[in-house]
Amino acid sequence: MQRDGKYIYCIIASDYDVNLGPIGVGGRGDLVSTIGFDGLCMVVSDHPLSRFVVNPENMLAHQKVIEEVMKEFRSILPIRFGTIAATPDEIRNLLNRRYSEFMELLKQFENKVELNVRGTWKNMGMIYKEIDREHLELQKIRAEIEKLDDQATRNLKIAEAGKLVEHALIKKKEEEAGKIIDAFRKSVFEFKHNKKNSDAMFMNTAFLVNSGREVEFDNIMADLGIKYQDRSDFVYTAPLPIFNFIDLKIFPEKWEL
Repeated sequence: MQRDGKYIYCIIASDYDVNLGPIGVGGRGDLVSTIGFDGLCMVVSDHPLSRFVVNPENMLAHQKVIEEVMKEFRSILPIRFGTIAATPDEIRNLLNRRYSEFMELLKQFENKVELNVRGTWKNMGMIYKEIDREHLELQKIRAEIEKLDDQATRNLKIAEAGKLVEHALIKKKEEEAGKIIDAFRKSVFEFKHNKKNSDAMFMNTAFLVNSGREVEFDNIMADLGIKYQDRSDFVYTAPLPIFNFIDLKIFPEKWEL
C-alpha cells in the first residue's frame, strides 16, 4: 500500500490551525492545513512519499497554495518545490530545532512581497544597429570582411564579429536594465536578476518590496511603460511569494536546512 507523507509549502507563525481546502499538490484534492510547534507552523498537505511528479501543474499548485496563505498572513517563508516529510513528528522536531532561526526570518520578511519585471526590446534590428554605431572595433571588422575573398578568413572574421556583438548585447542589457532599476531604488529593499530567455529580453528582475508600497511601484511602472513605449515591452507580475529572496532547503534524510 502506498504511504503518504506531508508535502510542505511554507512556514508561518500562527497560534491557530489553518485550513485552505482541497487544493494540495498532486491533483488528488488533498486538504491543505498546518502542523505546528509553539506558534510556528508548516503549511502542508498529504502526498505519496514514493512518487512525486515534477510538472508545470504541480509547480503552479505549489505557488497557488502559498499565494492563498499570503492572503491571510503578512509573513511567510516559502519552501522549495518538491519537499516532503515522512511524518508530522518530523516536521514538529524540525520546527523545534530551528525555532529561533525561523522566527527571526519571519520577522525579517514581515510585510514583504516580491514583484517581478521583465523587459523586452520591441525591435532587435534597431538594437543591433545601435551596437554597430556604438562600437568602432565592430565597424572595423565588418569593413574588413567586405574586402576579404578567402572564405576561411572571412568565416574567422565573421565569428570574431559575432563574439563582439554577443558581448556588446550583454553589456547593453545590463545598461538598459540598470536604468529601469534606478527608477525603483527608493521604493524597494533589494532586487535580484533572473535568467533571461531570449536576446530581446534585457531584464528579468525580482524586487523585494514592502506590501504598503505596491501602489508606488505600480505608478513607477506605469511611467516607465509610457517613457519606453516605442522601445520596450514590460511584463509586471505582483505580488508573489518571496522565492528569490529566501531559499529554505530541507533535506528529508537529515531534516536540516
